[in-house]
Amino acid sequence: MKKILILSDTHGYIDKRILRHVKFSDEIWHAGDIGKLEVLEKLKKLKKTKAVYGNIDDHILRSELKEIEIFYCEKVKICIIHIAGKPPYYNKKTKDLLKKERPKILVHGHSHILKLEYDKNNEVLCINPGAAGKYGFHKKRTMIKFQIDGDKIENMNIIEIDDKKKQ
Repeated sequence: MKKILILSDTHGYIDKRILRHVKFSDEIWHAGDIGKLEVLEKLKKLKKTKAVYGNIDDHILRSELKEIEIFYCEKVKICIIHIAGKPPYYNKKTKDLLKKERPKILVHGHSHILKLEYDKNNEVLCINPGAAGKYGFHKKRTMIKFQIDGDKIENMNIIEIDDKKKQ
């Protein structure tokens, strides 16, 4: 069993409220717009980290990361990409990716809007964790944590960080 924490759109910002959840995870998946190499290095130092670059990431992050990550976690095929669109209005790259790779989970970011949706046509769970960073139009910072046990996806939880409250 693996405990997963999904982040996106940190935009160079990471704090103890994010790191508190990292501590209780086995792996971190970051769906792009990391913002600074230091953020990626901090995450990698703490836990196994899978990440892709996003549209705001500079040449340094792009040299460290891929645009798309495809891998297995336990018995579940995962695809991470920063900009995907949303079911059924995926961009062409994502449509082709889903058709060719047939992942069970598609993780993406970019919109800063948290969304969990099962796409019946492509038989894929689409996960956008929203934005964990401070920059953007979102009112609350969000992340998603869950577990993968063999071929089962379990205990999906949304984490909200309200910057107006002390935590």
